[in-house]
This record gives sequence, C-alpha cells and structure tokens, in this order.
Amino acid sequence: MPPGERLVQKISSTRAFARCAPHVIPALDRAVHRLTRGKVLLSAQLLPGVILSATGARSGLVRRTPLACMPEEGGTWVLVGSNFGRPGHPAWTGNLLKCPDAEVSWRGRDIPVRARLLTGAERERAWRAVLAFWPPYAAYQARVEREIRLFRLERR
Repeated sequence: MPPGERLVQKISSTRAFARCAPHVIPALDRAVHRLTRGKVLLSAQLLPGVILSATGARSGLVRRTPLACMPEEGGTWVLVGSNFGRPGHPAWTGNLLKCPDAEVSWRGRDIPVRARLLTGAERERAWRAVLAFWPPYAAYQARVEREIRLFRLERR
C-alpha cells in the first residue's frame, strides 16, 4: 500500500468526510472529466472510477454521476451504493433499479452496460472483494442501518 493511501483511507472513513465529500468530489470529477474529454477522473487517482449515465427513475432524463468502481476480470465493474456512509441510498441506485440499461465512461470510452443488483451469496462474495479493495466501505456500512447496494455492470 502506498504511504499516503492509508491516510486517505482513514480520512475517507470519517463522518466529516461523508458530510463534505458528496458536495465537492462529484463536482470536481465532472469538471475535470469534461475538460479532459473523458480521459481523466480526479477521484480515480485513488480508486478506479467511471461516469455513469443512467436514466432518472422519476424524471426520465439522463443523469451523469461520477462513481468509484471496482473493475473485475472479464470487463465487468462493481458499483457500491455507499453514499459516503450517509443514511439514504444514493439516487443513482434507484435509477438503476428502475432502468438497468446505462452507459459508463471508462478510460475515455463510452460503454453500454446493464446493471444488476447483487443479492444473497453473490452479494456476500462481492462485498468481501469490495472490502479488500477499499476497506473504508466497512466504516460506511457500520454507520448506516440500510444494506449498501452493490451492482454489477456487464457490457451489453
């Protein structure tokens, strides 16, 4: 683990981070992603990331959301609906539940995907992998009563 990563993990596990990060990180990610024509996500300097384009569950409009992801062998991704350890599910998870066909911008390429909510033993295996990948997710889960949603994105 690089020297600064442990510090970043510790900071990202705090309640203070959960309060301010949702207002700062996505806005910075969107701006940098737009300026670099889809080639750079600022937050991806720590964790791999995608820009998820999904249809809004209520509005029907396309919503673009920068998200950390866990890439898997075989070209799939796991998205974690942690909402930085805040009480409610993030809006993008509701969008995927209603309309699972979406698109991700991954390393400058737009890729059509289908999202699938993970449940049962499949979710448990993915959750263990997610915690090994980024341990602060355990702190997020400990702070909330809801089960953090996990989605697997598969290419269409």
